[in-house]
Amino acid sequence: MSQRHASLPKPEMETELRGSFIELRKALFKLNSMDSSLLFTAQALLRWHDSHQFCSRSGQPTKKNVAGSKRVCPSNKIIYYPQMAPVVIVLVSDGARCLLARQSSFPKGLYSALAGFCDIGERIEDAVRREVAEEVGLELESLQYSASQHWPFPNSSLMIACHATVKPGQTEIQVNLRELEAAAWFSHDEVVTALRGKGRYIQQQNEPIPLSLPPKLAIAHHLIKEWVEKQACSSLSA
Repeated sequence: MSQRHASLPKPEMETELRGSFIELRKALFKLNSMDSSLLFTAQALLRWHDSHQFCSRSGQPTKKNVAGSKRVCPSNKIIYYPQMAPVVIVLVSDGARCLLARQSSFPKGLYSALAGFCDIGERIEDAVRREVAEEVGLELESLQYSASQHWPFPNSSLMIACHATVKPGQTEIQVNLRELEAAAWFSHDEVVTALRGKGRYIQQQNEPIPLSLPPKLAIAHHLIKEWVEKQACSSLSA
């Protein structure tokens, strides 16, 4: 896209480029990893600049540097840098099944791993255990770090991904309806089928909807795929 295109109003730009704008969340199903990384960073920075236009101490307007990597208050020289909020995301397993959940805001049929923001003073391990207990009423026996990812939603978050197992015999889910719409255990075969885009039908608002999983670019997808591969290895070695 040229500089001329960038200055066009949205409708004219869509006509000129023979395309259309869509929400970034929906674009995740079509983007590659390189493009998504650039877009994630751009959106996070744009939102950060938009919400940090004034100094929290003096109330004066802040100014950004040329690179857009910081904002400075001219009156007291305080420098503000973009920040990310730590969020834990965990795939819980009972050994043979994994637990997936959904919020009412998710697309129809979409289930994902449990996630929540870390509280002040909280370790990653504490945050994972608290979130699982709060959202589905389960106690964890063990947990293991997997990977991390920058995520621009709702603002800018650092997703810290973990695997966890529940205590033996404690698999009864108590869904916190203030946090989730639904949660359920899914077998290895059910998850594999869903990864192939042919998920089994589940009841949602009295309507059968095919089970779907997060897009490949989301770290939740990485967790789910990693769990599937571990289950397959366990079956071969058994």
